[in-house]
Amino acid sequence: MNGLTLLLGATALFLVGYAVYSKFLSRVLGIDPSRPTPAHTRQDGCDYVPAHPTVLFGHHFAAIAGAGPIVGPVLAAEFGWASVTLWIVFGCILIGAAHDMIALFLSVRHDGESIGSVIGTILGRPGKVLFLLFSWSALILVVAEFNRQIAGTFVADPAIATASLLFIGEAILFGLCVYRFKMPVLWASLIFVPLMFAFVWIGNVIPFDIVKLLGITPETAGMVWILTLLVYCFFASTCPVWILLQPRDYLNAYLLYAMMALGFLGVFIAHPTLNIDAFAGFSAVGRSGGTDMLFPFLFVTVACGACSGFHALVASGTTAKQLSSEKSIRPIAYGGMLLEGVLAMIALIGVAGTYLNQADYVAAVQAKEPVQMFASTIAGFCVKLFTGLGLGTETGKRIAESFMLLSVSAFLMTTVDAGTRLARFSWQELVSAFRGGEEKEAATRAASPAYKVCHNMYVGTFVVVALAAALLLGNPKAAKQLWTIFASANQLLASLTLLAATLWFIKNRKPCWMTAVPMVLMLGVSSWALSAILLKACRGGAWTLAAASAFLIAVAVALVCFAVNKFCRREK
Repeated sequence: MNGLTLLLGATALFLVGYAVYSKFLSRVLGIDPSRPTPAHTRQDGCDYVPAHPTVLFGHHFAAIAGAGPIVGPVLAAEFGWASVTLWIVFGCILIGAAHDMIALFLSVRHDGESIGSVIGTILGRPGKVLFLLFSWSALILVVAEFNRQIAGTFVADPAIATASLLFIGEAILFGLCVYRFKMPVLWASLIFVPLMFAFVWIGNVIPFDIVKLLGITPETAGMVWILTLLVYCFFASTCPVWILLQPRDYLNAYLLYAMMALGFLGVFIAHPTLNIDAFAGFSAVGRSGGTDMLFPFLFVTVACGACSGFHALVASGTTAKQLSSEKSIRPIAYGGMLLEGVLAMIALIGVAGTYLNQADYVAAVQAKEPVQMFASTIAGFCVKLFTGLGLGTETGKRIAESFMLLSVSAFLMTTVDAGTRLARFSWQELVSAFRGGEEKEAATRAASPAYKVCHNMYVGTFVVVALAAALLLGNPKAAKQLWTIFASANQLLASLTLLAATLWFIKNRKPCWMTAVPMVLMLGVSSWALSAILLKACRGGAWTLAAASAFLIAVAVALVCFAVNKFCRREK
């Protein structure tokens, strides 16, 4: 099978899905461009700030992308390229993109509140508390796992650390120019976007290698970077969105567009033949060295590239608070997810078209980090391109690989500080829910100093950062297993969001099959995967992993019971 043919075919199906299925969803939901959005009705200059659609698309896409659509397909290639392709394409069109679009719509129609609050209007206070507890726990896993990946990249390639730090400063300047000095977005883009690409070259010239600068081991350097990044997350998630979140994500999007264009061009030039198995069987050997079952682990390993519960938290946590018009829901949510599917296909074709056979791929995935595999394989596709521009083979490959790693690291940083902000929102909503909900919030706020402290955004952010640090630094060996439980929890979170959407459709007398059918599938595979992780953790004595899995399963089961009870009472 030719990789270019596969990529073009998948892209064509994505375009058909956007033209047909997203329009159908728009009609069912009743999207109304004339209706004022929470960004205008609740504008506060910090979290609720109307954003230009282009800027907001950049934020949303960069926040949901991260390393998920890269890591997932690279790891799932153990099951064969055809198996992964089917899940990415049809999962993205029929489940993932619809999930994102509906989540954003529901949040906008509920004053920009999170999906947890939407569930509260349907299942009541106990359901809201349980969902917020689940999403808050999942977000801590997001912050911890992605910080671990960033720190590992900074240690392995110090040039990426230099470029990433410069990029943070540039984003702040961009925010000041656009929002304080009123510079047009176009002119600011013409200045800052080329500067951002120049940071790739500067990073290679002046790599920030703390192993050599401080004379420490790579393991210690990784811990130093983890602590530094968590401090960054604290400040980035508590400052106003206009000064860092919006501008950095907008600029990040250009990195991602360029990375995807380079990957697409590399596949076009190289015409790679897919050498690994199309279907490796219902069980296969992968990164862990053990045997993984196609059902359910294919569906949870490829998370963000096909369906992701984290996307609902981004859509309802930050995007809904910045959406200027409902007409942007379809391109931002549905279109953003489809673009992520294209990235997932590029990542899959990269490994499938580089390694000589399935055994060669398995050896590589057990020895290298997935992000590094993605960067090196796509850079290999681009060798002919750089040779044609007069660069040597090794020089061209090195530049392409550095650019790929910088792009992925930038999106990881976007994900972790957005995830920290979202976890802070969930914490604050949990505190309010435990204190009696929004109707009692003002009176409680005035009467209880303890409430003021717990509800404070700095306290909530500190709790999130501290727990993520405990997961990463408390047991570094166990921290390497976070992706598996994160991916499973992520898909279970998606199924719970689809459950809430199904109940909302029923309540409003609308057809609900477009959420009910995917909800049953996602609930089944994610619960199955978490149960398998729980049993394996118990056998291996990994009690922290076992406890986390058991907690997530228990909360999900309780939420499903609440939903079934609510539905039965409504029918009566």
